[in-house]
Order: sequence, then C-alpha cells, then structure tokens
Amino acid sequence: MRPRGPGDRLVVGRIGRPHGVRGELTIDVRTDDPELRFAAGAELATEPEAAGPLTVERTRMHSGRLLVRFTGVGDRDAAEELRGTWLVVDPEDIPASDDPDEFHDQELVGLTVVTVGGDEIGAVAEIRHTGQDLLVIRRTAGGEALVPFVAALVPEVDVAGGRLVIDPPPGLDL
Repeated sequence: MRPRGPGDRLVVGRIGRPHGVRGELTIDVRTDDPELRFAAGAELATEPEAAGPLTVERTRMHSGRLLVRFTGVGDRDAAEELRGTWLVVDPEDIPASDDPDEFHDQELVGLTVVTVGGDEIGAVAEIRHTGQDLLVIRRTAGGEALVPFVAALVPEVDVAGGRLVIDPPPGLDL
C-alpha cells in the first residue's frame, strides 16, 4: 500500500538522514516495488517540487535500510539538504492490482469508518507503515484511533461506497 502524496501524487519514499560523507541517503520506502521505483536511472518527482526531480544513480541495502545516491548529490551537506523530502509519482504510473484485497493508501484516506454494528467512528486520516500497517482514524468524537489493517479487524473495504467496516476487539478505544 502507498500513502497519499501531496497533490494527489503517490509517495514512494521519504528521504531520511545522510549515510556517510559521499551523498548517500537513507530512504523510508513507501512502495511495494522498490526495485522498480529506485532502479538506477529512475527519475522521481519531489515534494517540495524545488528539491527535484531527482535521478537515482545507484542503490544498495545496508543493515536493512535502502541507501540511495542521487545524481548531483555528492557530499553529506548536499544530502542533508534533501532530508525530509517526499519522493512521489503520478497515480497513473502505478499499475492497478488484480488482488481485490490490495488497496493503495490514497483509496483508503477519507473513507468513513463504521463498525460491523453500523456505528460511525470517523474517517481514515492516514495509513502508517510501521512493522504493521495501521489505519489512523480521526474519530467523530475527537482524537485519533489506530487500528491494524488486517482482515480480522477490517472485514470490509468499500471504496466505491466510501466506507470501511471495522470489527474492533474488546478494549480498543474508539
């Protein structure tokens, strides 16, 4: 799944801290196809736009993190200036999935969240990709609730109908 990007573009990554002194950067990967998105020669748009576009020169894995060197970013200072930049692509560049249980994050953000009993909880505000995908639900009553995006807790996603049904376990503060 991919988070919603600025201007309805899809985020495929976010630039993290520099690695070393030669311009390599850590990337918080937000795509299920990093080999394609971060292949040598790939050009990525950025948010803010003034930071890019950036062209991937080379990539490598280091301690479980993707490291990318972009063309023209040759030292730690230049790399540090890119820290926090979003790497984005147009939705048309992402092929549709044949899997009915796979969703792009931008399809989920904004859906009304209701329980299996029909009680409205709020709306999906964002998707957090940590060890497990989490739905961030902005509750109608105020505040946020985090719900793991797993079939046992989210039995129905109706994108066309604009709603997502959850079956919260006892004790989940909604």
